[in-house]
Amino acid sequence: MTAQTAPSGDLDTVPKLLARNAREMGGKAANREKEFGIWQSWSWAEVEEEITALAMGFLAIDVKVGDHVAIIGRNRPALYWSMVAAQKIGAVPVPLYQDAVADEMAYVLDHCAARYVIAENQEQVDKVLEIQDKLPALEQIVYLEPRGMRKYDHTVLHALKDIQDEGRAAHERFLPELAARAKTQNYDTTCVMLYTSGTTGKPKGVVLSNRNIIESAKSSSEFDDLNAGDSVLAYLPMAWVGDFIFSIGQCYWTGFCVSCPESEITMQNDLREIGPSYFFAPPRFFEGVLTAVMIRMEDAGKTKRRMFSYFLAHAKKVGSNILDGKPVSVGDRLKYALGNILVYGPLKNRMGMSRVRIGYTAGEAIGPEIFEFYRSLGINLKQLYGQTEASVYITIQPDGEVRPDTVGVPAPGVEIKIGDNGEVYYRSPGVFVEYYKNPESTASTKDAEGWVATGDAGFIEESSGHLRIIDRAKDVGKMADGSLFAPKYVENKLKFYPDVLEAVLFGAGTDKCTAFINIDLSAVGNWAERNNVSYSSYQELAGHARVMDVIQHHIEEVNATLAEDAMLNGCQIHRFLILHKELDPDDGEMTRTRKVRRRIIDEKYADLIGALNGEVEEIFTKTEVTYEDGRKGSISATLTIRAAKTFPRRAKAA
Repeated sequence: MTAQTAPSGDLDTVPKLLARNAREMGGKAANREKEFGIWQSWSWAEVEEEITALAMGFLAIDVKVGDHVAIIGRNRPALYWSMVAAQKIGAVPVPLYQDAVADEMAYVLDHCAARYVIAENQEQVDKVLEIQDKLPALEQIVYLEPRGMRKYDHTVLHALKDIQDEGRAAHERFLPELAARAKTQNYDTTCVMLYTSGTTGKPKGVVLSNRNIIESAKSSSEFDDLNAGDSVLAYLPMAWVGDFIFSIGQCYWTGFCVSCPESEITMQNDLREIGPSYFFAPPRFFEGVLTAVMIRMEDAGKTKRRMFSYFLAHAKKVGSNILDGKPVSVGDRLKYALGNILVYGPLKNRMGMSRVRIGYTAGEAIGPEIFEFYRSLGINLKQLYGQTEASVYITIQPDGEVRPDTVGVPAPGVEIKIGDNGEVYYRSPGVFVEYYKNPESTASTKDAEGWVATGDAGFIEESSGHLRIIDRAKDVGKMADGSLFAPKYVENKLKFYPDVLEAVLFGAGTDKCTAFINIDLSAVGNWAERNNVSYSSYQELAGHARVMDVIQHHIEEVNATLAEDAMLNGCQIHRFLILHKELDPDDGEMTRTRKVRRRIIDEKYADLIGALNGEVEEIFTKTEVTYEDGRKGSISATLTIRAAKTFPRRAKAA
């Protein structure tokens, strides 16, 4: 692969992109944040001043070149500025998941030997103080929000504002040192270190250079014509590579504005107020919004429900074709335009997507029905396939070639090949430098020629060049009769139903597939209210016979569609149960990015899996849970196991 040179104008680091933006579009809005119900705005010139003051403040507390500076909190402009300020003085920002418990943070902070932590508020500071004795390298904790911090021992605690003020006061003194450090940075300097979600084990620190981030941001921005006039809402975890690319990489490359919501609770309203033109969300977000829409329609009057169903059916028929510029009759276009006035437009406005020019989803496969629902409304939702190790982008869907069953073609500058075992490999300018302190994993993931093993099984369509992902390579298996077992595909079909929050499929090496189901409390609770089904807890609702009937109906509908699939018709679900608790990252059952940890599930619920594979119709189980304050407890339940109807296979399984 040919080496990549720095962009013209020597824009080879994020701080240099910042300087360019402040110089060329200093008065344009760079960041917005809603606080106390009011949107505040900072121009590129103001952002540069804030970051420079922070960088000099970091010099004042002796942050050295190569130091790891941990960032913990929700999306806040000041925390993004802290990351760039750390880069500006040659340190390495390491964002952490804000909802991680103290012990999870302890591993990452100790592994990267963070000398400094920048925490958003008292909650995050308390977590760090709780594990301080496990962190020999930790020297200073800096907090953004002073509320509740007055009586703390400030020997090693500092307010971020005080750090900035000290940096401004010592501006002239630190200017030569700041300039000297800037000269040592280039395209191959480390830009950020992001930890993997740890689906299969301990999280790994992925070292990404300026080359990785800037090349990925540049090529993806050009692919979708992102420019300074675009805007995004930053609400995804800052520890996730997607947020870093969108909120720093692409933002600093193009100069578009990044807005931060007031809180997780107000995010949907803030999204509606901002009306971003560029939007990214994982499938779970789109599933949740669709669930909320369907709940509202169930509560609507009969006339409104009929109108919604009528125009939604028409949108499914022609909406995607209109979006893709394909031929559609004049009559259908007029009916769609009327639907846009009466249904689609108000619905998009309610979802905060009226102005979305480009929307993306990734992280997990999205259900085809959910995907088509949004595109039928005229929302240009596309799928991309990526990894932290790729600086996000591996494949991307070009306009006019958007399909729910593929993840698109190789992103600009990316090469893809399929291994003999069906595993997908790629190489690109975005390929990570290394796993921090883990040369063995680096060598097993990235070979000498730069090819990276994704761990996913897939194939490239000869006719279109599109990549189709089947499942995680380690999760794809065979049933006892030799038919293909691909759990994620079936799980996503189940999660299309608003009642189903999560599904976990079992069946590799056996003669029948079985499943765990998590119900969506809001959707099923609303249904229960309308159908006079009383309940007092999630556990009681999950075990209700009528809820079991509803879920059984959904499973049998999925089984009917699977029977027609020559490749996956062996994955029909024979028996299922509804879990008595939601799968939870705090219990280790999911990652912080909401991916199921199958190995943990297999170990923790071995008794339930065994019962599903047997003949019993109910089983008593006791499960350990973790409460919000970190305390451990347990819940017990007697779970009902149901058999679901399966259908004759219409074609022989491949």
